[in-house]
Amino acid sequence: MNTKIAREQLTRRAIVYVRQSTVIQLIENKESQRRQFGLADHARQLGFAVVEMISEDLGRSGSGLVERPGFQRLVSEVCTGEVGAVFCIEASRLARNGRDWHHLLELCGLVGTLIVDPDGVYDPRLSDDRLLLGLKGTLSEFELTLLRQRSMEAIRSKAKRGELKFLLPVGLCWTQAGKIEKVPDRRIQLHIPEQRDRRFRTDRDHKFRRMMTTDSATNVTGFR
Repeated sequence: MNTKIAREQLTRRAIVYVRQSTVIQLIENKESQRRQFGLADHARQLGFAVVEMISEDLGRSGSGLVERPGFQRLVSEVCTGEVGAVFCIEASRLARNGRDWHHLLELCGLVGTLIVDPDGVYDPRLSDDRLLLGLKGTLSEFELTLLRQRSMEAIRSKAKRGELKFLLPVGLCWTQAGKIEKVPDRRIQLHIPEQRDRRFRTDRDHKFRRMMTTDSATNVTGFR
């Protein structure tokens, strides 16, 4: 057993946090899921009798721009002081932004919760471990920034070559030559104006009702 794992931690629960950033990763990268769910066996091997999985954030980004109910639940569980260790496959699974990462480290340090990944066991109460965890979080955040930068550069390069394609409104489509044209299906072409006119009439009716309601309220109160 690792010397950093005390009997106090083993009497608590271990939580395995599982996350993948996109739905495409869920479909195509099954190996990452297997590795992350496999951390439950690793937790039992280290001596934790009760192991809980948190996987609500599968398909959610850790950038801090998307709400993560799983991470919020993890933070709440840690705050109870009943969690002995948090298991993750790497720092980027827990958070891709410094705010969430350092907030979690602070809470873990306060209640004596360990953080465990395949590289080792870390105690946020120890200065050396805290420094190493901080570096892991910083590298994770920088990696996301680098990925975004590369993605934007690729998009700009495609746009310069005239090869950039994006999602089009209903009724339009891309041709093999890379041009935008109306969908060749005649039924769709006829249906779109009908929907547009219907939406226009609906919006107009809503505005008229609001105007009448406001005018009626003004007459009742006697103010104009």
